[in-house]
Amino acid sequence: MTDSEAIKGIQRAAKQRERADDLRHKATAELRDYIRAAQSAGVSISQIAREAHLSRQGVYDLLGHP
Repeated sequence: MTDSEAIKGIQRAAKQRERADDLRHKATAELRDYIRAAQSAGVSISQIAREAHLSRQGVYDLLGHP
């Protein structure tokens, strides 16, 4: 592999990582919105956690509660 090929590979991988980070942030925001909606509808944190494949603490962390 030449220097140029390596640099191009690094650039491609960096762009792919950036896209993945953006997608993760959007998915997390959407999950947070649905969790808040479920909580407002009276769904228990335990059930939300099960459905989201998170611990209860993970749900609270996502919501920003202590």
